[in-house]
Amino acid sequence: MTRAAPNAPRGIRPGYWFRPRRFGFGARPATWQGWVVTLVFVVAAALVANLASHRGEVYLVLLVPLVAALLWLIFTRTDGEWRWRWGGE
Repeated sequence: MTRAAPNAPRGIRPGYWFRPRRFGFGARPATWQGWVVTLVFVVAAALVANLASHRGEVYLVLLVPLVAALLWLIFTRTDGEWRWRWGGE
């Protein structure tokens, strides 16, 4: 049995930054690293949106890989599987 890190949130294993949502599909940040990833994505998406107002459709070339990278990172750092949940677990 492995021990959780001293500052790890209750119920999440070391090395994971997100936990599955209680209702619905997906994951939510559970550690400070997960919140940093989320904040960096929001800032990067805002910069891409600002670029869109100046450059036209170039933003799609930047936004699609950004979203794909975020989803991949969240998927690999989620402590549990992604599936539909009804809140009973």
